[in-house]
Amino acid sequence: MITVPSSFRAMPRWWHDAAGRDWLDDLPVRVAARCSAWGLAVDGEPAHGSNALIVPVRRGDERLALRLAPPGDDVAEGVRALRVWAGRGTVLLVDDDEADGAMLLERLDGARSLADEPLDAAIEVLAGLTGTLAVPAPEDAPTTAGIAAGLAESFPREWATLGEPVPAQHVEVATALAAERAAAPTSSLAVDGDLHHAQVLAGTRAPWLVVDPVLWRGDREADLARVLWTRLDELPTEAAVVGAFDRFVRVADVPRDRARAWVVLRATSYLLWGLAHGLTEDPVRCRRLLDVFA
Repeated sequence: MITVPSSFRAMPRWWHDAAGRDWLDDLPVRVAARCSAWGLAVDGEPAHGSNALIVPVRRGDERLALRLAPPGDDVAEGVRALRVWAGRGTVLLVDDDEADGAMLLERLDGARSLADEPLDAAIEVLAGLTGTLAVPAPEDAPTTAGIAAGLAESFPREWATLGEPVPAQHVEVATALAAERAAAPTSSLAVDGDLHHAQVLAGTRAPWLVVDPVLWRGDREADLARVLWTRLDELPTEAAVVGAFDRFVRVADVPRDRARAWVVLRATSYLLWGLAHGLTEDPVRCRRLLDVFA
């Protein structure tokens, strides 16, 4: 029987989730049952992110990772995304049981992510991955144009509801850019809608592979703002921020004006969401991005 890490039990998501806490209590039995069903042996101490438990396992000589997600986690979407990418730039899906919230994955180095790499090199890897991930996407995948349309509609309302927390000019610029991206032709290629340093782990089949990707279709640079804000504290000046932005644009080979639009859209969206949910640190980072790009 595995032991559920105390740090996983302490995650804020469980504080008001009785079903989630019951799931945590059942995890040792769930892991044992899943190992029995798939012929696995536990091969190390469990790890976790904010939602799922990851257990190192073996099947014969094959080193794998068992991922178990709680009730309500959209495992079906995660499975679909990994099937679309089929290991091209992402962790490889070996097996799944959506009803049980279980995925069997190739094992990556959970102790080494791009968050620990020098920033310039990490940005270049992330920019390159946008090209690797640009495989044909299902027609019914959420589009960046559709996401932009939703933001164009919601920005003025959310800004007013929150008491106009940023200059009106920023919201006007963001709304106009959202309408522009919503009306633009949409690429048929896949995009990861949750691309950032901590979501890319070192592998053996490839140097770096994405975990937990979110499948979108459209503009490859749609999550550039997240690439920047997750390590913005390492960019102390406006010139450093612009330099990191330019590095991504150059390596990814995406239009600069389109990339700037997405930084403004995503920074505005996360800023408003963060303020509505009581965040204190990330809204400051989003304001910095808007001061530079809006």
